[in-house]
Amino acid sequence: MSDTTRDVVVIGGGQSGLAAGYFLRRNGLDFWILDANDRPGGAWPGAWDSLRLFSPAQMSSLPGWPMPPSEDGYPNRDHVVDYLSRYEQRYGLPIRRPVRVRAVESAGDRLAVRTDRGTWLASAVISATGGASRPFIPDYPGREGFRGRQLHSSAYRRPQDFVGQRVLVVGGGNSGAQILAELSLFAEATWVTPEPPRFLPDELNGKALFERATERVRAQMDGRMPAAPKGGLGDIVMVPPLREARDRGVLQSVRLFVRFERDGVVWPDGARSPVDAVIWCTGFRPALEHLEPLGVLEADGRVAVGNGRSTREPRLWLLGYGDWTGAASATLAGITRPARDTIHNIQQFLTTGRS
Repeated sequence: MSDTTRDVVVIGGGQSGLAAGYFLRRNGLDFWILDANDRPGGAWPGAWDSLRLFSPAQMSSLPGWPMPPSEDGYPNRDHVVDYLSRYEQRYGLPIRRPVRVRAVESAGDRLAVRTDRGTWLASAVISATGGASRPFIPDYPGREGFRGRQLHSSAYRRPQDFVGQRVLVVGGGNSGAQILAELSLFAEATWVTPEPPRFLPDELNGKALFERATERVRAQMDGRMPAAPKGGLGDIVMVPPLREARDRGVLQSVRLFVRFERDGVVWPDGARSPVDAVIWCTGFRPALEHLEPLGVLEADGRVAVGNGRSTREPRLWLLGYGDWTGAASATLAGITRPARDTIHNIQQFLTTGRS
């Protein structure tokens, strides 16, 4: 077999690509993992300095090897990066980096993965690029004319960069809560969320979110409504910095403003606030532009899948983009099952021509 021809090519060397690589190796398939980054760890090295997982190490492991415990229970960014780096070394995963995939195209009975370093041919392709390269910022009225600083959470690094400034943190998820908590120690920070934020009880961790995501996907597959979480559980995990912020009385949010002005924002009641900077904690969109030549992208920018397999291109699988590609599959805690099922189905496809 040519060095650039394999049973499977995995696009993306982050946590999803590594989990796929583990099962590919275990099943004896020939494969390459192509990673656009110049270092291990996927998107994690680019996260803000103090980021912490909202699930403990034992719940944040890839298949085969548990993440080593961290000192205070919730692993930080560097702990995760070290774990992922050691993971790919532990299993000798065949990763090529940096390799930027430009397009995936049909090439007879194979798919051609065209990159800035040549073309790989594969009988099956797994796209596992995540969304870190496509941060989402909503198109707010007046945003282009705002003279203050705007950045997505993916570009945020440390609160000391905003000392004494008036900062809006926009977004009601875990990233918004964690950034607000530390920023409030250095700046006049206001947390802006579409709805009042919902917090998990202190004694619960990210396991509850994973279980809820799994139940939601199972219910959808069964054609039923998912059960409401017991006790009205929320979405934000009370890691230690959030508990400390709550004790200071700063873990409060206000509803969305209606538009930007040159030097601030206008609220629904007409009040105006001067603003120096806005940090958008508004998530990401799946990075799937490389699949456009296959004609599989829907109007919403996603790919229609059944059990992670493209409904339009049977040689293409998607892994780790969110619940639509597997329950909680965009998390360390949730990627194992979708990765295992994907490789099982690919093995069947390569053996029988169907899965």
